[in-house]
Amino acid sequence: MLFTFGATALAFSAAKCPGFIKHKRTSHNTILLYLRRLRIFVAALVVAIFVTGCGAPDGSANSGEPQKSDTSREEVSVGDTEAVVWGEGDRGVVLSHGASYDAASWEPQGRTLAENGVAALAVEDTSPENLQAAVEYLKEEHNVESVALIGASAGARPVLQVARETPEEVSQIILLSGVGDVSGLKEHPKLFVASEGEGIAEQVRRMTEEAPGDLNEALILPGDAHSQALFQTEGGERLMRAILERLEEYG
Repeated sequence: MLFTFGATALAFSAAKCPGFIKHKRTSHNTILLYLRRLRIFVAALVVAIFVTGCGAPDGSANSGEPQKSDTSREEVSVGDTEAVVWGEGDRGVVLSHGASYDAASWEPQGRTLAENGVAALAVEDTSPENLQAAVEYLKEEHNVESVALIGASAGARPVLQVARETPEEVSQIILLSGVGDVSGLKEHPKLFVASEGEGIAEQVRRMTEEAPGDLNEALILPGDAHSQALFQTEGGERLMRAILERLEEYG
């Protein structure tokens, strides 16, 4: 195809410039050199157009498609327990499950967090030592800049202990159907969540008022669901949205 283009260009030059024909008769080698250079020029032009249009070898630069967050799932060892990690991001979350749950029970929430650029880690054994090890793991292995703690029901107590003992390691805490002594906490942002009918709504409101700091909030959802079952109610989307908004604002 390039040779045909060159021949056409040569014919056009001959028609427009009689002197060119004279030169052809006297220098056949010059014409061949001209055709070779023309082929090289056209080939370079085609490559330049291709690269400019694609922006990258796979065409991803100008594809117009949004970049998807990493939602990969990995099983790891943290402290003296097993754990599950979802996603990557600058922000991290350690998930402490309720008594009738396990680390894998956070799967839907872990994937949602990962889809929103948050690295989420759920531990199997929710001891304070393992939660602290999980915080360190996210910072060292995933290079997160901040780590929030989310504790559900029985998993709230170790969260409160870690927040009291190592406040500098924690950006905020979120408790789902969790109660406990908040007087020794620092001024972290705090979100206390319960359902209206589970019997601890008033205590959760009181904890919100008594906890140190001005960034505390109570979220009371309709129904009587407890712990991680809150995500499965009609208020589940509202709950997840509130968590994501606070992670976006406070890390």
